[in-house]
Amino acid sequence: MRLELFDYPLPPERIAQTPIEPRDASRLLVLRADGRREHRRFVDLPQLLNPGDLLVFNDTRVLPARLFGRKDTGARVEVLLLQRHGPARWEALVQPGRRMQAGARARFGEELSAEVVGLGEEGSRVLQFDAPGGPEAADELIHRLGEVPLPPYIHERLQDPERYQTLYAREEGSAAAPTAGLHFTPRVLEALAAKGVRFAYVTLHVGIATFRPVKTDTIEEHQMHAEWYSVPEATARAIRESRGRVVAVGTTTLRCLESAAARGSGAGSRGPGDRHLEAGSRATRLYVTPGYRFRVVDCLLTNFHMPRSSLLILVSAFAGVEPVRKAYQEALDEGYRFLSFGDAMFTEEASGVGRV
Repeated sequence: MRLELFDYPLPPERIAQTPIEPRDASRLLVLRADGRREHRRFVDLPQLLNPGDLLVFNDTRVLPARLFGRKDTGARVEVLLLQRHGPARWEALVQPGRRMQAGARARFGEELSAEVVGLGEEGSRVLQFDAPGGPEAADELIHRLGEVPLPPYIHERLQDPERYQTLYAREEGSAAAPTAGLHFTPRVLEALAAKGVRFAYVTLHVGIATFRPVKTDTIEEHQMHAEWYSVPEATARAIRESRGRVVAVGTTTLRCLESAAARGSGAGSRGPGDRHLEAGSRATRLYVTPGYRFRVVDCLLTNFHMPRSSLLILVSAFAGVEPVRKAYQEALDEGYRFLSFGDAMFTEEASGVGRV
């Protein structure tokens, strides 16, 4: 399919620069399986779910992953940590990166330094950090000196870094937040639990795949960067036993669940005990495009995504290319806020998309 099918005009003023307060005051566009659209508030989410539905969250926590330092030449350098490769060793995006080849060094503050010890995918660098006291001391300094990284399209300074974390974030390792979860508040979670909606958790640490745009003329040519994920046995069991719908909170959760299902035995269906996932921790390069047959997820809660992005392609695969195109145009017409701090969508799997 041509990439241009997943393009749309996004005026800069429609990109939310600050989070709304309270979190659940954001708007919620509902896209039904038959293409019908409804306009709600996020606080209405419990009205859209049924007793027995299973809501699956990504509990990753954003690292203070952005570091500012100086090279030995005195030139300024910016580092965005993406993925841990070992004790005090990280794959990272480095700006400017052209001269940061193997052996180049940079210093961050008085005690923390790093050396480029290898090249990663798509221009990333592998950095070995050093500090007096060894790797543990280096990790402590990274946390002390680092900043929570906001996406490059957000230009306002965030007053409270915790506002870029979900309420349930606990497994540190992401370079970006799973933003669909930013809307949840205690009152929404309590209302969901009171209705009989069950909760489960997975972990997918967001890496370079989130930042990397699709640049190929056809979407099939795009290659996904590997991201690490984990599915606990308790979550796999909850999904196997679920008698309601499985609702993925965010595209990262959907990719995690579908990756685990692809490794599981058997073919997924909607009946209790028929969804098969392989619990465990591993890397995924799953790239969901139209025509993908979903094994696990029945509904998807997500934000509005960048044009020509793999995330928009994923949502279109789930809810239908034309229904999503119409929903995005209506969201623009109705004044919805877009991207990380913007409003949300609740989508059902499109009629006719089917599953394995």
